[in-house]
Amino acid sequence: MRFEVSRVLDAIEARLTLDPALARAVVDLAELVRLADLDRDAGRAASLLRLGHVLDALGRHLAEDGVAVYVVVARSLLSDVDLSSNERMVVRRWADDGLVEVLATEAMAGSGADPADRVLEVAELLAVPVLSRRRFPEYAQRYRWLPRGLLAPAAAGLSTVGEGLPGPAGTPVLTRVWRCPEPACAGFGAPAAAGGSAPITPAGGQPPPRLRAAAPTCPRHGTRLTDAGPRPPARVLAVRVDGAVRGRFAVREAAPVRVGRFPAGADGAGGAGSVVTLGPLLSEEAGRWISRSHLRLELRGAALVVTDTSTNGTSVRTPGGPVPLHTGQAYGLGDDDVIELYQGVELGRPTRFQGGAARPASVMADAPTVSIRLPR
Repeated sequence: MRFEVSRVLDAIEARLTLDPALARAVVDLAELVRLADLDRDAGRAASLLRLGHVLDALGRHLAEDGVAVYVVVARSLLSDVDLSSNERMVVRRWADDGLVEVLATEAMAGSGADPADRVLEVAELLAVPVLSRRRFPEYAQRYRWLPRGLLAPAAAGLSTVGEGLPGPAGTPVLTRVWRCPEPACAGFGAPAAAGGSAPITPAGGQPPPRLRAAAPTCPRHGTRLTDAGPRPPARVLAVRVDGAVRGRFAVREAAPVRVGRFPAGADGAGGAGSVVTLGPLLSEEAGRWISRSHLRLELRGAALVVTDTSTNGTSVRTPGGPVPLHTGQAYGLGDDDVIELYQGVELGRPTRFQGGAARPASVMADAPTVSIRLPR
């Protein structure tokens, strides 16, 4: 059972991101781990596996695989004895790896160690929903969009509390790179090393700073951030296979993304940038057609460029008709263009693809069935 739990926690970890371009919702981990009615393990006051249930519910709600969430963690949770020692260790590792945001104790002073203000701030900055059963009436004056943008987790899934998403705050903080005086800061320290092997959601952009009296501040250390210049542009693309969105990834300046059946670098070897591994998503025929490293995506100034690196070629569907690409050919993509690697295997702007996954892959598939209620 311990091995099964570890596999579920690994699956959950792959869905965590502080990247504003990829996060689909914001959660307060301290609240979610205590929603005992989400599973059959009522004897535990807190369980990290409940985050997996909520991730599955969000995937079903959006009809999309691979949805990622932005997780806010009260520092007290790192030593909460209601979690197992292994769960506390896992949360600390997530924090150290920059996968979740840990709040400075002083940042919550006077709020009863309540991270709700930061959760709502991130939701507003990113214009994504909050997964919570709370209605936050004490914050209604500050966040005028409440109760819109709230999705309440329940055993049967997510229920909509209000219609629509929070409106973006219109602040320029997301257009700049920020640096924390703590050099080892996971969110605002030295830039992360290039590379990655996540199948759909490689790690990416810097999280939004906390705003204190309009001053950008590190959420974890409570220190003022310094402006390190403009944030590199990013373009988000979705992967659609046989009509179902299977995940999203971002292409950033000076960080090309290789896409294929199993691109070089997916095993930790060779090349800068990130990879998107399609192999596990493909039918047998598609797997034979699509090359190990099929194409490369990169930003050249404001242009998103695809370069074919395959054996069998790539097609770009444009409003003016298909554009075939062969090995070494590059093409600047328009907003409405769709890249087709094989029939039914496509890359395009998320606005071009909507849901389509009738039964999104579950992160809870390996959970012990004696203690976890499987998704309906």
